[in-house]
Amino acid sequence: EIFRMVFVLQQRGYLAREAGTDRLGLSRRLFDLGIRTPGGRQLTSIVLPLMERFSEESGQVAHLVVLSRAQTVVLATTSGHLDASVIVRPGYGRPALDANSGLLILAFQSETRRRQLMREASEADHERLESDETRRILADIRTSGHRVAPSRDIMAVTDIACPVIGPGGHAEAAILVPCLQRHGIATDEEAILLALKASCREAGSQLSL
Repeated sequence: EIFRMVFVLQQRGYLAREAGTDRLGLSRRLFDLGIRTPGGRQLTSIVLPLMERFSEESGQVAHLVVLSRAQTVVLATTSGHLDASVIVRPGYGRPALDANSGLLILAFQSETRRRQLMREASEADHERLESDETRRILADIRTSGHRVAPSRDIMAVTDIACPVIGPGGHAEAAILVPCLQRHGIATDEEAILLALKASCREAGSQLSL
């Protein structure tokens, strides 16, 4: 009976075999279902038009990122209109502590909520979360109100990220702009940051309604 249940869940995409092993793990299918709930739809329906406006005015790509099962997940992406940019597909994710957007979202949480968001992290990541270095990074992010740092995934990219603060006072999501560094072309990161902060504030105020 258990075998049949596992087989059906795997066939329907809820379970996936982990690479290089015989182990099965939950896929992102449950997450996809989750974002179809009223809360998930509200977040996307409110934030995406503001991201599209930001991208139209700045030319930059923007990604809407949330945390799920201790990982970042891209919910939506805008394309911008530059001739070269960095775009990742919706559903793309990384361990929260290995992503600038993940660190940003974690910085704007209470201690209790932060541990809840990371409860499915590996033992090593639990230790990293409680380390003095991570606590310092999170405190610095919270003080500045944003995160501007080299991408932890792609070379020659600077991530600019701001939180979308919900009615509970914590980050519901992050909007991240990957700025590609190109020879002979200067990018006004300060102007991008100011425009992104304005978009995130507007999104947060609408979530609070």
